[in-house]
Amino acid sequence: MNASHLLTIRDLSFEDVEEILELTRDVKANPSTYAHRLEGKTLGMLFQKSSTRTRVSFEVGMFQLGGHALFLGSRDLQLGRGETIADTARVLSRYVDGIMARVFAHQDILDLASYGSVPVINGLDDDVHPCQALCDYFTIREHKGDLAGRKIAYVGDGNNMAHSLIAGAAKVGMHISVASPKGYEPSTAVLDAVAEDARRRSVRIEVTNEPAAAVAGADVVYTDVWASMGQEEEREKRLRDFAGFQVNASLFDKAASDAIFMHCLPAHRGEEVTGEVCDHERSVIFDQAENRLHTQKAIMLLLMG
Repeated sequence: MNASHLLTIRDLSFEDVEEILELTRDVKANPSTYAHRLEGKTLGMLFQKSSTRTRVSFEVGMFQLGGHALFLGSRDLQLGRGETIADTARVLSRYVDGIMARVFAHQDILDLASYGSVPVINGLDDDVHPCQALCDYFTIREHKGDLAGRKIAYVGDGNNMAHSLIAGAAKVGMHISVASPKGYEPSTAVLDAVAEDARRRSVRIEVTNEPAAAVAGADVVYTDVWASMGQEEEREKRLRDFAGFQVNASLFDKAASDAIFMHCLPAHRGEEVTGEVCDHERSVIFDQAENRLHTQKAIMLLLMG
């Protein structure tokens, strides 16, 4: 892989993304082949935001690759007492072989990469969620085969998940339609940044305020929570603003007859999605959750191996 970090999907070349997806397939199919590839190496895991899937998948992944993962929560770091991200990056680089960070500000990720001397993996920030989106496109490929020319519909907040799915679609050749309430659309800066990739792959990127229009004929229907971590105080307003954007059976039926349903989890059943759709025979949400492990193992192998 040409990239030395995974900060955003936009930073990756088409070839980088394909290499990650192909290695993920092999890591999942042949785990014993890679069991000692990161032996003696340590991943420092910085968490400003709590997580189930991110922590467990990275920690288990490093263990399965023969290495060690070191959890560093907000109480374990000196950031809250005034130490800068730059100094933290410099110090940690003397101890560990790679850093995974789950943070609020995207600038913190950029600073870790800029001031540190080891690979940095973005486990999530307020702007993007690259590991999840790469895992998602791997999952779609497992269920649908070739991605080029297929359509993914994202219904909900134009948040970090939407941004990374848009960037990923432009890399893998999938058309994407995003339906968000007015005022909650994806960032125009993200749309502008991926425009050239989309042009090169003949990808259509659509933003609408009509869920039914976005979902029509889609091969994949995707949603995420309406209030992300750090937005709890907006919850009641968001519940009102997102009325009509729930992925229920009626909306899901507007997609292709063999469409799959995806959610990065945790799901708030009864809000952005109904339990009926979560548990649908064509829901692949737990395949996604599992594939975080395999995709992130591939990313760590490529960056730290």
